[in-house]
Amino acid sequence: MRKIIFLTGTRADYGKMKSIMQSIERSKEFEMFIYVTGMHLLKEYGSTYHEIEKDKFKNIFIEKEIELTQKMDINLGNTIIKFSKYVNDVKPDFIVIHGDRIDALAASIVGILNNIRVIHIEGGELTGTVDDSLRHAITKMSHLHLVSNQESRIRLEQLGEKKESIKVIGSPDIDIMLSNSLPNIDDIKQRYNIEYENYSIVMYHPVTTELDKTKANVNQVFTAITKSEKKYICIYPNNDHGSNVILEKLEKLEKNKNIKIFKSFPFEEFLVLLKNSDFIIGNSSAGIREACVYGIPSINVGTRQNKRFPRGAIKNIVNVEEDCNKILSFIDEYNKYRHISYYFGYGNSTELFMKAMKSTEFIEQRIQKSFVDLEVTQTNIATYINEVCF
Repeated sequence: MRKIIFLTGTRADYGKMKSIMQSIERSKEFEMFIYVTGMHLLKEYGSTYHEIEKDKFKNIFIEKEIELTQKMDINLGNTIIKFSKYVNDVKPDFIVIHGDRIDALAASIVGILNNIRVIHIEGGELTGTVDDSLRHAITKMSHLHLVSNQESRIRLEQLGEKKESIKVIGSPDIDIMLSNSLPNIDDIKQRYNIEYENYSIVMYHPVTTELDKTKANVNQVFTAITKSEKKYICIYPNNDHGSNVILEKLEKLEKNKNIKIFKSFPFEEFLVLLKNSDFIIGNSSAGIREACVYGIPSINVGTRQNKRFPRGAIKNIVNVEEDCNKILSFIDEYNKYRHISYYFGYGNSTELFMKAMKSTEFIEQRIQKSFVDLEVTQTNIATYINEVCF
């Protein structure tokens, strides 16, 4: 049996990979290990590692000894050190990571420097912030790529990745979204004392390249939400630099009868809340990826996700800057934007992942990576040299 480690650092990437983990766990060809770190460990964000424990996978390692700070570069270094030790103990054949977080970047560095094949899920996407740089860096240190659509595949080829190392499988969380095993909305409302008949979801994260604007932007967003006088379920941001400003604002809104604030939800419960909401507002990827599958209107605020999808291709999303009046105008007309899209997948990602993992041609790509030039010929090289030199 080949050993495979899944690294998860946030509630989001765990939700993305959970269906794949379950399938790998049942497989007789792989022995699976789960390494839990990052935001999962933080009590102030809900200690979400408990949700992984509840799922009762066989080999779960929770890295409780790591020091996490407000500095992303320091957290990156600390994660590399701790994960390297774990990898040295397990000696895996593969490391599976998702997305653009520093936890994934740390794992890709450990993998490529220890000659372990790194499998990256959902590379090749754009957001519009520093996450793009992290995601593309992870791509360059990963050997195998499982992307959500053809657009992402093309971008990886632009980054010099081999066509043979890329498979389009869609977004794995859609498998769970379209399953028949989600909990009941009434049970969830009762469990969390949510008395609203109708509500919307707020998820607003810090933009690490716009920290000087964070306080002003947060005020604009939450002033609009308050003025709308609608009911909201507000979920804590991630723990990126600047999140303290958002948390301070949420603390001031705790007594507002129209807003209920939660640190986190189990992924399946969040999906049900989203599916039954009026709309989602903020700058979370959930407003881009998950909302379109259910046709839930999404008011995408600011720059954090503004390049995540081609304009006009997903009709449930509207983009708006952090301006109270502009946000309110979209809140007033949210019903115009109900539209289902399967741009990010059709709910068969786990099946396609397992098919890829059974392909010798795919999983046995060379450890030594090589850069693939696009349409480079001797003629256009000579032309380029002449343009540069003369």
